[in-house]
Amino acid sequence: MARLLFFGKLADAAGARARQVKLEPETRTIDDLVAVLGDEDAALGASLNEKSVRFIVNETLASRDAAIGDKDEIAFLPPVSGG
Repeated sequence: MARLLFFGKLADAAGARARQVKLEPETRTIDDLVAVLGDEDAALGASLNEKSVRFIVNETLASRDAAIGDKDEIAFLPPVSGG
């Protein structure tokens, strides 16, 4: 099972900081996963689709088209600002 980690306001939207999910065979990319999560929860989907959200797969920054699998850890990071 894939481990999903949500940080900041994304954890609030997901209702949890972590979640284990079984990825279906057609869920091959982060973009696919975001679509599945959005189908389950529209508010979470909207939050994950914000342009400034970053994705980390197995501790490496990843793009929306990055391949994912059932043994991966996928983190969703909200926008960060500061100065």
